[in-house]
Parts: sequence; structure tokens; C-alpha cells
Amino acid sequence: RNFPKQCATMSKKGGDVKEMDISDDKETGTRARVEEVLGRTGSRGGVTQVRVTIQDKKGRSIIRNVKGPVRVGDSLILLETEREARRLR
Repeated sequence: RNFPKQCATMSKKGGDVKEMDISDDKETGTRARVEEVLGRTGSRGGVTQVRVTIQDKKGRSIIRNVKGPVRVGDSLILLETEREARRLR
């Protein structure tokens, strides 16, 4: 997956386009690897519930909701790792 190095945003009033630099060296968040896909959720099934293993020293496992395509073995960057999603019924 190739993401652009720069992102363009438009202001609401003037319609100016401002470029923001997104640098690769500042990785915020925590890496996690998808271990198991538990199922689809959301009103239209647009969210997938997955079990991820946090890639830190502890290697603990939590359940998270992911929007968009995801499969076993994918890497995610979690901005927050304390909160866990409720299990599907």
C-alpha cells in the first residue's frame, strides 16, 4: 500500500488548498497483528471484528473493530490500546 507523502486539505471559507507534510519517521500508535477474524458488525456489515496481538514486549491480545478490508496477518497501527470492543452476539 502506497500512501502519499503529502495531503491536501481545503478550508471552508476561501477554498484555499493547503498542503500538509506527513512524514514516515513519526509513527504514532502501537503496532498490532490480526490473528483472527471474528465476524462482521455494524448496521450494514461495514465493520469487521478482529482479535489482534499487540506487538510490544507483553504480546497481549485484544478484540477491536476495524473499518475497511482486513484479513489474518495484516498489521494495524492502534492509536489507543486500552479500550477493547464488545464481543458480537
